[in-house]
Amino acid sequence: MTANELRSKYIEFFKSKNHAEISGQSLIPENDPSVLFTTAGMHPLVPYLLGEKHPAGTRLTDYQKCVRTGDIDEVGDPSHLTCFEMLGNWSLGDYFKKESIAFSYEFLTSKDWLALDPKKISVTVFAGDENAPRDEEAASYWKEVGMPEDKIAYLPASDNWWAAGPTGPCGPDTEIFYWVGEGLPPQGSNKGTDSANWMEIWNNVFMQFERKDEKTLVPLPKQNVDTGMGLERTNCILQGKTSVYLTEVFQPIIAVVEKLANYKYGTDEAKDRSVRIIADHSRSSVFILGDQKGVSPSNIGAGYVLRRLIRRAVREGMKLGIDQSFLAEIAEAVIANFKCAYPELEQNAQKVKSELTQEEAKFRDALKNGEKEFQKMIPNLMKNPKKEVSGKTAFKLFDTFGFPLELTMELAAENGFTVDTEGFKEAERKHKEASKDPNLKAGGGLAEQSDVTTKYHTATHLLQQALVNVLGSQVAQKGSNITNERMRFDFTFERPMTKEEIQQVQDIVNEQIKADLPVTMEIMPLDKAKEEGARALFTNKYGEDVKVYTIGTKDKWFSKEVCGGPHVQHTAQIGDFKIEKEQSSSAGVRRIRATISGGLPLDK
Repeated sequence: MTANELRSKYIEFFKSKNHAEISGQSLIPENDPSVLFTTAGMHPLVPYLLGEKHPAGTRLTDYQKCVRTGDIDEVGDPSHLTCFEMLGNWSLGDYFKKESIAFSYEFLTSKDWLALDPKKISVTVFAGDENAPRDEEAASYWKEVGMPEDKIAYLPASDNWWAAGPTGPCGPDTEIFYWVGEGLPPQGSNKGTDSANWMEIWNNVFMQFERKDEKTLVPLPKQNVDTGMGLERTNCILQGKTSVYLTEVFQPIIAVVEKLANYKYGTDEAKDRSVRIIADHSRSSVFILGDQKGVSPSNIGAGYVLRRLIRRAVREGMKLGIDQSFLAEIAEAVIANFKCAYPELEQNAQKVKSELTQEEAKFRDALKNGEKEFQKMIPNLMKNPKKEVSGKTAFKLFDTFGFPLELTMELAAENGFTVDTEGFKEAERKHKEASKDPNLKAGGGLAEQSDVTTKYHTATHLLQQALVNVLGSQVAQKGSNITNERMRFDFTFERPMTKEEIQQVQDIVNEQIKADLPVTMEIMPLDKAKEEGARALFTNKYGEDVKVYTIGTKDKWFSKEVCGGPHVQHTAQIGDFKIEKEQSSSAGVRRIRATISGGLPLDK
C-alpha cells in the first residue's frame, strides 16, 4: 500500500462512519503567536475542540501537513522527520471512548482496510494519579475488541495524558503501537515492557475534564475525541520497511540526491545520514515555501527555521561532494510526488524553486565571507594563551554568516586552535528559545484567546479591506500574528507604503469602527461564499460548508471573509486603531504592526 492509498483509505473509512471530510489547513497557524508552525493535526481545530460549532458537523476527518523542529538535530536517523502528515478523526461532543477505540481497531486489523496482524498491536492507557483515576474504561473497550490483557500497558501522565495548558480541556489518551522487532512479540511484551521494539502509530485523546486549577478537575459537559495517525510511520509498517526513508515518500527524493552525489544510498552510514537530512530538510522546505501562506527565509521566527533547514541541507550536500546548486532539482521531485494531495505545491512551484536557489546562493556566499572573517580573527586568537575560539565567537560566525560549527572547528584545527563547543551550544540554546515549537500534547501550544485578541482578529478583516481599497486588488494576506498587546499583518505588495497611504488605511479602518457596523456569521458552501464575494484565501477544497463573516449589512458590506473566528459582534467594540509601523517582511511581502485601544465591551 502506498502513502497515497493509505491517505485515501483512511478518509474513506471514516466517511463510512459518518465523518465529514474537511480540508487540511496551512502550515502557518492563523493568529497563534505560541507556535511557528502547525505541529499537529488538531491544531487548526482548537476553537471547535473548545466548544465552537464546526460548520461540517460533529464528526470530522482530514489529513494535515505538520512541521515540528524541536528535535531538528535528531533528523538523520532512520525515523525522525521535521515535516510529516497526520491522518485525523474527531468527535465534537458526539461519540467517545468506546466508538473511538472500535473504529481504530477495525481500520487497523480488518481485511477490508489495513489488515495488520492483531498479534503485533499493543496499546497504552492512563495509569491514574492523584488528579484522575486509572482509565479502566478505555482498557475495558480495548479488551472488548479483542486486545489481550498483556498487550495493555498502564503508563503515567507523562505518556498518556493530554492537556491544553495549565487550565482548560484535558484528559487521558490511549496510544497504539505496532511491533517492529523480529518475528512475533513474546508473551507479555508491550510498550511498557519493551519500548525499543514498539513503534507508535496512532494516538486517541479523550477530552473529558476541564482543569480549573492545579488540583481541580471537573467533568466536561461535552466530551471530545481527537486522534492522530502518523502517515509516514504507518506506511513504513504496511510496506514492511525498516525506515520511513525506504518508502516511496522519500525514495524519489533520495534518487535525485544519489544522482547528484554519484553515491548509492545504503553504502556508508555517515553518507546515508547526510542523504536522509537532505531528503527531510528539502521536503520540509518545499512544503513551507509552497504553503498557502508560505513564508520566506529570514532571520526571525518561521523564516529563521526555514533558513536553517535549507542551509543544513546545503551543508550536507557539500559533505557528499555536491558543489553546484541542487535544491531546486530536488524540489521538482517533491512537488511531483505530493502535488495530488497538496495542489498548492504545484501552484507555487516557481516561487519554491526560485527561493531555494536564491537562499542556496546566499549561503554559499556566506560561507566564503565567514571564512574571510575567521582569517581576520587569527591575529587576535594568536594572542590568546588558551588558543581557543570562544563559543560566543563561533556562534556569531554561525548566526551572522551561516558558518557551521564543524567548519569553524576545521579551520581552528588547521591553525592550531580549539573551539569552546559547550559555549557555542549555550549561545545557540538561548537563540533557539525564540524559534522552538512547543509540544502540543504536553504544553498545549494554544493561542491565547481573550476579548482583546478577539478585537484584534476582527480588526485584521477591516485592515485587509482597507489595504485593498488604497493599494489595489494585488494585496492579499500572507499571515497574521496576534497577542494581547498588538497585531502583525503580512500582505503581498512590492514596495513600501507612503506615509499618505498608511494614514489613509488607518483612517478607513477607524471610520468602519466608528460606524459601529454589525458583524454577522453565516454557514454556507464555499463556492456560494465565493459567488457572494467573500475572500477565501487559505481554503483549498470546494464543496465544504464554511463560516462567512460579514462586516456591514447583507446588502452593503465592507468586508466579507471565510474565517474560523473569533470576532466581535459590532465594530465599535474594537476601539481606536493605530498603525505603528510598516516594513518589509520578505521579498514581495510587507508587514504592518498595529495596536488598538479602548472600545466597547464584548457581548456575553
